[in-house]
Amino acid sequence: MDISKRHTTLPRRVIFRFAVVAWLACAGTLPAQADVADMLLNVKPAVVGVGTYSPTGRPRANLKGTGFAVLDGSYVVTCAHIFAKPIDTEKNETVAVFLGRDREMSARVSQLVAVDKAHDLALLKVSGSPLATLKLGDSTRAREGWQLYFTGYPIGSVLGLNPSTHRAGLAAIIPIFTPVASAAQLNVRALRQAGDAYEVFELDAIAYPGNSGSPVWHPDTGEVLGVLNSVYVKGAKETALSTPSGISYAIPAKYVRALLEQAQAKKP
Repeated sequence: MDISKRHTTLPRRVIFRFAVVAWLACAGTLPAQADVADMLLNVKPAVVGVGTYSPTGRPRANLKGTGFAVLDGSYVVTCAHIFAKPIDTEKNETVAVFLGRDREMSARVSQLVAVDKAHDLALLKVSGSPLATLKLGDSTRAREGWQLYFTGYPIGSVLGLNPSTHRAGLAAIIPIFTPVASAAQLNVRALRQAGDAYEVFELDAIAYPGNSGSPVWHPDTGEVLGVLNSVYVKGAKETALSTPSGISYAIPAKYVRALLEQAQAKKP
């Protein structure tokens, strides 16, 4: 008797039943996938604009970048380079956080309470009622190949106060220092990075100057794994808008956590 032929003549209903049982068994072992659109509803309320405000300025509001609220909702994390230029106190200029939607924007006076220039991070204390917050994730567990997202204001107030969300592949985890092609390209910043290199996230994503400070979050948890702080520019700085490279960088959230601990330790 031909055994192989006996196995190929099972009734179709039996084969179908086995296939369904096998599919259900496999499906039960797969992790549940969060809906990015649903997670975004939790992320966007915590994302704010950051910049300066002057009651006599034109314009009064100067949206320079993005930030996100943490802790009890009275603190906002952003990038330190946004506030590299000194505040003009003679014009009553202040650091500000911007809330609202589209052209309906309100400014909240804020204070720069902690700065980590080495990792390009800043912490603002915001006046008024608490904001919606985001949680920090464990950036040390991030893996190359993950698909992440960041939410922010890509071209500042040009598009109004409408946060945009972009997908970002975690392309590499690399030292921040990149060797220059020639000695002529060496500057103070490059030398400082060479002496104190640390790992950053290289993202396969197009970002713009207004995205500085945008939270980079995981779609399954909404936890922040990094803070977008720079883009790779080909040629002059103006090309960041006209011909973006599609390569961006983010500071891992572990440095944000260290900044928050430092700020909390200074509180009386």
